[in-house]
Amino acid sequence: MNVTASGASTDIMAVANSPVLWVAVAGIFVVIVVQSAIYMTAVRKVAPVADMSPEDMKVSFRSGAVSAIGPSLAVCLVAIALLALFGTPAVLARIGLIGSAAYDVSAASIAADSMGAKLGADTYTQNVFVVAFLAMSIGGVMWMLSALVLTPLLKRGDAKIRTVNPALMAVVPSAALIGAFASLGFQELTKSSYHIVAFAASAAAMGICLFVARTFGKGWLREWGLGISILVALTVTYLVTS
Repeated sequence: MNVTASGASTDIMAVANSPVLWVAVAGIFVVIVVQSAIYMTAVRKVAPVADMSPEDMKVSFRSGAVSAIGPSLAVCLVAIALLALFGTPAVLARIGLIGSAAYDVSAASIAADSMGAKLGADTYTQNVFVVAFLAMSIGGVMWMLSALVLTPLLKRGDAKIRTVNPALMAVVPSAALIGAFASLGFQELTKSSYHIVAFAASAAAMGICLFVARTFGKGWLREWGLGISILVALTVTYLVTS
């Protein structure tokens, strides 16, 4: 295979789709599969301690899978748009794995600017791609290192709080999730009126799903509520903008 990698060349795909990166991406996804298997095995082992029946576990796994569809679709759409800039291996390793397109694109843009270049422009050379890809990867490495260091510390804190007030740790995770999603949602409201429409439509759809699920005993709506609310928001926003 004749690969042009002079550094000054603008043939980004010659290095972006190199076999070395494909091997690295394959290794990443092997790790993901192994991690998923470990987590699922651990859940099955501790489920009886938490008074979870096999049916409860099945519902939990199904709910998690359904809830991941919407965010995954958004990441896929962004990934497709970035293939021409970073190539398939880099997109799979960064956008597809971490899912933070905003950080990755910002990091790559800042790295390119530091070299007097612009992403996608004539100044976007192989050297610039390597530096931009490194900048994107550093963020992921630091995220994983911080998770590796902080997780044991947080586990000790969790155990200590449970000995003082067990009921508190039943509230804290829910409050943290509500706060995180509320923060992300309210940040979108300031961008445009269409973002407000999407936010309101998805919130209304989720509220209706939860109301129907509780009133009529349709438990499956709790599992599919997130996916339904995303589809409703996309449909309403499309109708408003078209």
